[in-house]
Amino acid sequence: MLYENKLKHSIKNIFLFIVPSLMGILLFMTPIIYKNEMTIPVAILSRAVSSAVSNIAPYIICSLISISFIIAAITKLFKPKFVLNNKFLNSLFNISPVWFFCRFLGMIFVLSATFKIGPEFIWSSDTAGLLLNDLLPILFSVFIFAGLFLPLLLNFGLLEFVGTFCSKIMRPIFKLPGRSSIDCITSWLGDGTIGVLLTSKQYEDGFYTAKEASIISTSFSAVSITFSLVVIAQVGLSNMFLPFYLTVTLCGILVAIIVPRIPPLSRKPNTYFNDAKQEDSEIIPENYTCFSWALEQAVKKASTNSSFSAVVLDGVKNVLDMWLGVIPIVMAIGTIALIIATYTKFFQILGIPFIPILNLLGVPEAAAASQTFIVGFADMFLPTVIGSTIASPLTRFVIACTSVTQLIYMSEIGGLILGSKIPVSLKDLFIIFIERTLISLPIITIIAHILF
Repeated sequence: MLYENKLKHSIKNIFLFIVPSLMGILLFMTPIIYKNEMTIPVAILSRAVSSAVSNIAPYIICSLISISFIIAAITKLFKPKFVLNNKFLNSLFNISPVWFFCRFLGMIFVLSATFKIGPEFIWSSDTAGLLLNDLLPILFSVFIFAGLFLPLLLNFGLLEFVGTFCSKIMRPIFKLPGRSSIDCITSWLGDGTIGVLLTSKQYEDGFYTAKEASIISTSFSAVSITFSLVVIAQVGLSNMFLPFYLTVTLCGILVAIIVPRIPPLSRKPNTYFNDAKQEDSEIIPENYTCFSWALEQAVKKASTNSSFSAVVLDGVKNVLDMWLGVIPIVMAIGTIALIIATYTKFFQILGIPFIPILNLLGVPEAAAASQTFIVGFADMFLPTVIGSTIASPLTRFVIACTSVTQLIYMSEIGGLILGSKIPVSLKDLFIIFIERTLISLPIITIIAHILF
């Protein structure tokens, strides 16, 4: 066969594709039961680290954010050659004025929260204190293993192999290349933060266009199954977890089909980061079967890994990029969003238009529930905290489901997207958040009326 002449790879290269890829699937995409919770191995590892350093984690995070700003400031003022001449360091520290200011704010907020200095509204347990003590320690530990092990998904051909098979599904339904199915599964089963980082990395490497990266990061970066359990428990409906999660999954798929087809996502350009487009490996040439071409591309990709040390170095760079580039942005933007949510009526006022919508949909206690549908933009857990005081179980169910399917919240996913190279602005994120809310709400409410 012509295929046999074309595909002549050594057993070594085939194993170089299979073994690391299987390890990546095991770590990032295999749900397991651990301590009566469904999770993934990377989450277990990160949780172990988070517990081990819980007492000093705030100080570690404070140091990382401060170092990030100080080195960026030195780069701006003195332009050291060892930074400017190094591609990785230059991209990490030679940043635009907007991101420089965000890192400055991040340092101010984290110092205030760590040492409880300055106005209490900054460092309180509802604002910067919440981020420093609850969220960022989790991100810190997740980033260690997500960064180190990300090359298992990226560098050894798994995306090329799966992408060839899934292109016929992902492209017509979600307007995405087949390889994005890995990002989507990793986000949905594992953790949305890992999905954003995986997507951002592939966008920078030229595998996704600006439009594709924007769609993936804003449509599939859902919270983990474990955190979904926390959400439904917060509103006192733990016994409803299965219908809750099935509702979230169905709604998430429908919204992911609709939102990319309307602005602002539909208007994102199909251009590549720094014009660095990679060859499209998902188009199957003549005389190849789907499987043979998938294996050809996967083994070809795996064989490009020159050494184990290079893969490890790539993983270390991922970790540093997340620690020093992403965490400061999450601290800055997340704190501002939480201050607005906690100390102003801004989100309550924005929630007023939802009262007639909820009344029309037959949702009890519409006035009390209305603010929960906007406050989720600041942090996805806030709607369930507010909604837990509502008497109607139907309304609490609707709030819990919507808070997860809204997906974009500034204290984590939104901050990560803004801190990445993915070209989605704060305005874009808010519009997408509202679109997801308006589309999700009727679907979830119909299901809630059936269940209750």
